[in-house]
Amino acid sequence: MLAAHPPPKEQDVYGSEDQEFLALERELSVFLRRARASSGEMARALHPELEPAAYGLLVRLEAAGRQRATELAAYFGVGKATMSRQLRALEVLGLIAREPDPADGRAFLVGLTEEGRERFLWVRDARREQYMRKLADWDRGEVAELARLLNQLNAGEDTP
Repeated sequence: MLAAHPPPKEQDVYGSEDQEFLALERELSVFLRRARASSGEMARALHPELEPAAYGLLVRLEAAGRQRATELAAYFGVGKATMSRQLRALEVLGLIAREPDPADGRAFLVGLTEEGRERFLWVRDARREQYMRKLADWDRGEVAELARLLNQLNAGEDTP
């Protein structure tokens, strides 16, 4: 009978110089899983039929204003068909509206409706309260540093 061998330790396989990146991968995996669950809750609070991914679209539209669907698709790194489907769902729910782009009559700009903005702001404020409770023991400088680092990580996604 062959004796079972334990799997190799991470440092044996990857080398000690990669430990920071392995730790980052583990922590981001947990963070992203929790963030997806939280986005689902926020989307349902905004409208019971809203997809979790749509909450991020509303965040972007509120922050950046009206945009073309192609700009949104590029920003999120999704295809035009996926973006069209998500925007159509938001439009049916009355949360966004399309209007002709004054710079190009063939294109449309997508923006929040008044109802969409009101619902979004209510949910965003509730989410901010959750963050404030969860991070109540953190120094404001640490919160700012986390936001800065996440912004830096997200900005890196825009480069090839």
